[in-house]
Amino acid sequence: MKQRKFWKEKIEKAWNERSVIWLSGVRRAGKTFLCQSLPDTEYFDCELPSVRRMMSDPESFLDSFRKKRVIIDEIHRLGNPSELLKIAADHYKDIRLIATGSSTLGASAKFRDTLAGRKTELWLTPMTISDTNDFENPDITHRFLRGGMPPFFMSSQIPEKDFQEWMDAYWAKDIQELFRLERRYSFQKFAELLMMQSGGIFEATRFTRLCEVSRSTISNYLKALEATYVVHIIRPFNTRKTSEIISAPKVYTFDTGFICYYRGWHNLRPDDMGFLWEHLVLNELHAHLQSHNINYWRDKKGHEVDFILVRRGKPPLAIECKWSADDFDASNLQSFFRQYPKAEGLVVANDVKRSFSKKYGNVSVKFLNLQELLTHI
Repeated sequence: MKQRKFWKEKIEKAWNERSVIWLSGVRRAGKTFLCQSLPDTEYFDCELPSVRRMMSDPESFLDSFRKKRVIIDEIHRLGNPSELLKIAADHYKDIRLIATGSSTLGASAKFRDTLAGRKTELWLTPMTISDTNDFENPDITHRFLRGGMPPFFMSSQIPEKDFQEWMDAYWAKDIQELFRLERRYSFQKFAELLMMQSGGIFEATRFTRLCEVSRSTISNYLKALEATYVVHIIRPFNTRKTSEIISAPKVYTFDTGFICYYRGWHNLRPDDMGFLWEHLVLNELHAHLQSHNINYWRDKKGHEVDFILVRRGKPPLAIECKWSADDFDASNLQSFFRQYPKAEGLVVANDVKRSFSKKYGNVSVKFLNLQELLTHI
């Protein structure tokens, strides 16, 4: 069995903080596989009616597993999942429990209690660079084309049929069960368009005609996609300076494999590699930071910085993503530094073997590879 060391370490660390972990992530990201690879655990799948009956009395169920590690998969299938988790967190602290689901904890009406302060949330992203090494295939083009779903990544050929089957299951088992949206065609068309336009500035009215729904419906679709981790909304960083863009979010879709599938890419050009590299860097930031608080920056003259990290008590960290360090144009970071002279500027490039710094006028920029970036942040 493949060992996902990065995620196992995160689980052990989370269990040291609290007894209950909410493990979420998109369908087929490997939540079940990861949980079953943990040693000395009791595993329960709530897809099974017999398991749901067993958990109808939470206290009797939990009494049977004192001082054990318990995995409850697809917990949203229970009638009142938050009750079981709350009882476990408050009265069975000797049990180490992981509950899994395909969405944020607050996405389903079934979770009437947010469990604030009672659990640690862990977001399982598509495969990281650490994961590809664990799976003994660090080839980045392979990761781009097949994406970060472990079954897709391990396929010897690009699994085109699996991408559409995933989308069909996502509609039936996640969207319908959690949100009960109507108009499957319109929703899937919207998701497909976002995959094709990933990384672009989002404007809801551009999708209304193509999807045959209202602007408010498009907004509801976007909320559902975000709550289930299929898209990430990256909002502009600003301090209300008149020269800055303040209200034009970007939408990134969650996985490079789906982007390649919907764009019809089988062979990648250099420009494609840079575009997908930006998505991979974002995925690594999400996995390591476990946070959606990532911004981009743009001014009214069109200068743009890929990602901005706001750090408490520190100046902002500006990150540019380049497939090759030679592709870097300093003008964007120079414009950002004119607004934020105390900021830190980084360029993360695939072809950097060891970090180095370079001056562009008064701006010092550090070039590093992806692993060095993750250590730096």
